[in-house]
Amino acid sequence: MALSRVMGRLLGVRRHVVDPGGGGAPRVPGVVEAVVVGGGIAGMSAAVVLAERGVRVTVLEAAPTLGGRLGAWPERVDGDTWANEHGFHAFFRQYYNWRSILRRIDPALRFLRPVPGYPVLSADWPTEEFGRLPPAAPANLLALLLRSPSLRLADLRAMDRDAALPLLAYDPVRTYAEFDRATADELLTSLRLPDRARAMLFEVFSHSFFNHEAEMSAAEMLAQFHFYLLGNPEGLAFDCPDEDYGTAIWAPLARHVERHGGRVRTDAAATRLDRGPDGWRVSAADGTTYRAGHVVLAVDPPALAALVAASPVLAGAAPRLVAAAPTFGTPGPPYAVARYWCDGDVDPGRAVFSGVSRQPTLDSVTLYHRLENESRRWAERTGGSVLELHAYACDAGVPAEELAERMRAELVTLWPEAARLRVRELRARVEAKAPAFAPGSHAGRPGVRTDADGLYLAGDGIRTDLPSALMERAAATGIVAANHVLRSCGAAAEPLHSIRPHGLLKGRAPS
Repeated sequence: MALSRVMGRLLGVRRHVVDPGGGGAPRVPGVVEAVVVGGGIAGMSAAVVLAERGVRVTVLEAAPTLGGRLGAWPERVDGDTWANEHGFHAFFRQYYNWRSILRRIDPALRFLRPVPGYPVLSADWPTEEFGRLPPAAPANLLALLLRSPSLRLADLRAMDRDAALPLLAYDPVRTYAEFDRATADELLTSLRLPDRARAMLFEVFSHSFFNHEAEMSAAEMLAQFHFYLLGNPEGLAFDCPDEDYGTAIWAPLARHVERHGGRVRTDAAATRLDRGPDGWRVSAADGTTYRAGHVVLAVDPPALAALVAASPVLAGAAPRLVAAAPTFGTPGPPYAVARYWCDGDVDPGRAVFSGVSRQPTLDSVTLYHRLENESRRWAERTGGSVLELHAYACDAGVPAEELAERMRAELVTLWPEAARLRVRELRARVEAKAPAFAPGSHAGRPGVRTDADGLYLAGDGIRTDLPSALMERAAATGIVAANHVLRSCGAAAEPLHSIRPHGLLKGRAPS
C-alpha cells in the first residue's frame, strides 16, 4: 500500500488544492443575509461555511427532516420507534470537501467506521473483490488486471486500445467535448471487452450513478472512472456512520449552524422567488417571506425546475437558468430502497456491503445489523437481521412493494440462505430525484453561478470543473456557492480540495 501511494504521488495521483481559500476578512463586514433552499448535503455544506463567516443564513427544508437523499426519519417498526433512512451511502475517502464539513461535528471522524471489502456478486460468475486493491494508480489498475479473473491477458490483446485510452486520459474539457454525446453503453461496446469483464468491472460501476448505460453520457462515466479509480490516491475503500444519518450527521450539523447564528427550518417548502430593490425574497408554503441578498438553491432537479417555473421574476433575471431548468429538471430513472427486519440471519461470511451484477432489479445489498449500532442492538435482542436492498435504476411505474419482492427473490439466487429468513417488517420506497446524465446534456447543465446576481445552485447534478460525484459533488458545489457569496462581500473563502484534475495520460486520447 505504501509503495502504491509513492508511485501514485510521483505521477501526481494525490490530493490537489482547487481553491486555497482565504483572501479576505475572517468574517463578512456588516450584515449579510442569505437563504439556502434545501437542507441536504449541498445546502447544509453551504450553510455551514456561510454561518461560520458571520452570514445570517436561513436554511429552508421542505421535508420534516434534513438530509435529502441522505435523510433519516423515525418510524414505528416491530412495535418500537426506529430510524429509517433514504438508503445506504458509501463515504469514500477522497470525499475531501464533504469530510471537511463533517469534521465540524467530529474532528477525528470517529463516527465513520471502515467497511471491509467491496465484493461484486453475480449469479453467472464467482464473486470479485475490489475493496482490497492498492489505493493509488497505476498500481491499483495493474493489480486489478493481475487479480481479476474477468480480464485475462488475451482479453487485453483483443481490446480496442484506442477506445480504451480515454479511460486513462480524462480531461475536464476535452473528455466532455469528445464523449458527452455518446452513451456509456456505446463506449463499453467499443472497448470489445469480454461480457464477464463488462458486467463485473464496468456495468456495476455505471449503475451506481442512478442511470442506465444506454441513457448515460460516456463522458460522465469516464469522469467517474477517473474520480473513483484512476485519479484517486485513496482507493476504493470507504467508511459509513455507525449511527443513523439523523443522529450522526444532521442533528449535529444543524446545531453547528445555529451556534454560529444561522437558522434551520424544516417543514418549510420554498414556493417562489421574487426580487426587488432590496434583494431577493423567498416565499415559503406557510406564507412566510424570507429576505436576503443571496440565495442558494440546493434542491433536487425536479424541485429546482418546479421552483424556477413558479418564479416569474427569473424570466428576466436568469433567462439561461429558466431555459435549462425543464431539461435539467427531468430526473434519472426511479430508484428503489427496501429495508427488511428479518428473523434469522444470512451466513456470517457475507460482506457488509455488496454490489450486484446483471440481476434484473437488484443492484446492492447492505447488512445494516453489521454496520449500524441501532440495527445491531435490534438484531442482538431478537436474533434477527436488518437487510437493505437497492435498485439504482429500475422500471418506472412499478410499486415499491413489488420491486422489493423482486429484489428479495434475486437475492436468494445469490445467497440461497436468504430464502429461510422470515420478514417481520418491510419499509420500501421508490423515488425519482437523482440527476440524469443524459448524452449531450453537459453543455446545457447549469453550474453553480447563475445569470442572476446573488443566485447560486448546488447539488450532485450541478456542473463543476473539479472531479467529483454523488455526495462529494453535492458538498463541493455547496462550498463553491458559499465562496461566491463570501468573496462578493470581501470575506475569506473556504478551501476546496479534489483528486488529480487530469488523467494519467493527459493529452493522449485519440481525436
